[in-house]
Amino acid sequence: MDKAQKKRRAIQAGFAAITNSNVYGLVSGSIYRGKLKALCVPGLNCYSCPASVASCPMGALQAVLSNAGYYFSFYVYGYLIIAGMLFGRLVCGFLCPFGLLQELLHKAPARQKPKEAPKYMKFLRSIKYFVLAFAIILPIAIPNAAGGGQPWFCKLICPAGTLQAGIPLLILNSALRKAAGFLFSWKLAILAATLILSTATFRPFCKYACPLGAIYAMLNKVSLYSYSIDGSLCTNCMECSRICPMQANIRQNPNSAECIRCGACKDACKTKAISSGYRR
Repeated sequence: MDKAQKKRRAIQAGFAAITNSNVYGLVSGSIYRGKLKALCVPGLNCYSCPASVASCPMGALQAVLSNAGYYFSFYVYGYLIIAGMLFGRLVCGFLCPFGLLQELLHKAPARQKPKEAPKYMKFLRSIKYFVLAFAIILPIAIPNAAGGGQPWFCKLICPAGTLQAGIPLLILNSALRKAAGFLFSWKLAILAATLILSTATFRPFCKYACPLGAIYAMLNKVSLYSYSIDGSLCTNCMECSRICPMQANIRQNPNSAECIRCGACKDACKTKAISSGYRR
């Protein structure tokens, strides 16, 4: 791992540690409910995690949409739009704890990354947009007993929530262990599948299923932070596209919806044709 990637890994680990610094919660099995919980972090970081000191934007969005009054939250929607416009999927590459975990697992086995993803794998990347539509937005139209929408993503899918909140809370609370049933087993299976796939595929949940990644992906092309290629320096060697762990065609589209701004392409470019920064 070169210097730039080591720096990125340090930022990932540092941000994960800061946003999950409630040591008392981990010991007591309680959830922090102080003033900081009113704030969202950019990446997936479950509200109910005993160590978490802030809220997950997907959890906050689900909470707003499942409200019986269907109130419009300027904070939650504004936060997602501003974060996406400022950073795009840089959030995924630098500020998401669950993305960091997938990357670390991907380094575990010795394997060779395929040069090009199969066509059916590229099609599967569209699943995250369906998850956003059918697990986040559609449940608004299906009210629960209280008259609000259903938080389907948090309740039925999110593997980050299972890892950060479900497992620790069950370990630390005997009453919750007795109440756990099929739903927890289902989510545990999703988590296990995600972790196993991570050893063979780079960040599979981010690529194929994350609705938060889908939101940032749609804003990647217009985000103020962007990548650019200097045509006078580029030799069309395509090494940037070959080295991309998200298997995006960087030469064709340096601001691809799949690019998480990890910087691997910049490090691999021998002529330093790729640059990144905020648009003027």
